[in-house]
Amino acid sequence: MIAQQVKEIIENQLENAQVFIRDFTGGGDHLEVNVVWPGFEGMSRVRQQQTVYGLLNHLIGDGKPIHALSMKTWAVAPAELSRPADAYYGI
Repeated sequence: MIAQQVKEIIENQLENAQVFIRDFTGGGDHLEVNVVWPGFEGMSRVRQQQTVYGLLNHLIGDGKPIHALSMKTWAVAPAELSRPADAYYGI
């Protein structure tokens, strides 16, 4: 499952990251990824997302497993991520 692979890549590269993923179409190729990583502290939101995209770029695009990727990043988890919905898996 590509979502599990994405989670593992992020967690392996960003130590202590918490990763929540939702497949928002059910087809496995449209993912919403939410990443909480203390290492984002002091980075702009753009830089945070560039960091994650850099880890996943080889999986995104035509002929690749991920067609669309939506992302949110934080250095500290917002309250709504402390109780992820059933559609999410992670941490």
